[in-house]
Amino acid sequence: MQGLLYDISPKLTPQTAVFPGDTALSQKTLLSFNQGHHLMLSALESTVHLGAHADAPSHYHADGEDIAARDLRRYLGLCQIVTIELTSPGERIYPHHLGSRAITAPRVLFRTNSFPDPEVWQDNFSSLSPELIVWLAGQGVVTVGIDTPSVDPHDSKELESHQALFKHDVAVLEGLFLTHVPDGEYTLVALPLRLVGFDASPVRAVLLPPRSVIV
Repeated sequence: MQGLLYDISPKLTPQTAVFPGDTALSQKTLLSFNQGHHLMLSALESTVHLGAHADAPSHYHADGEDIAARDLRRYLGLCQIVTIELTSPGERIYPHHLGSRAITAPRVLFRTNSFPDPEVWQDNFSSLSPELIVWLAGQGVVTVGIDTPSVDPHDSKELESHQALFKHDVAVLEGLFLTHVPDGEYTLVALPLRLVGFDASPVRAVLLPPRSVIV
């Protein structure tokens, strides 16, 4: 593991899948070398729930804080990758799916392999149960993540797992790319932008060897 770094953020392009009806990434070129300008300058338009991203509590609760107010330590430090592959499409993960595996870190990222192509939208991705959120909070977990667009099913209106996150003050990362990462412990670095008033932020999420000293 010495010196190893895993990039767990999918590439962001106009083809990156977003929730149906949400705003896909687009680029507007303001200046370019091809047009004879002295530099390249561009602007972007996109949902803030693009690729690997951190939801703010304001996304799922009227009393939730925005992403700029979140404690960055939630997204920085020791984490654990846990693979859970369910047999039924669209199924939620419950505590019993962990079996005998122990939670060993305050941040847990779930690999489901149920949303394998970030450029192809599909509705039947796996998600987390509110019971799992409550159980993880009881284990001292402060942040959960998943390799799908949401911790709730795509058609959920109650957002039960998001509400459990709010009630137990657990941070969340969604849209992670974990197919190439073995289970185990790592140091997570996935800092959201300081977007005042926004309900989420894309992150550049990476994993370093466990208990790395970040300088």
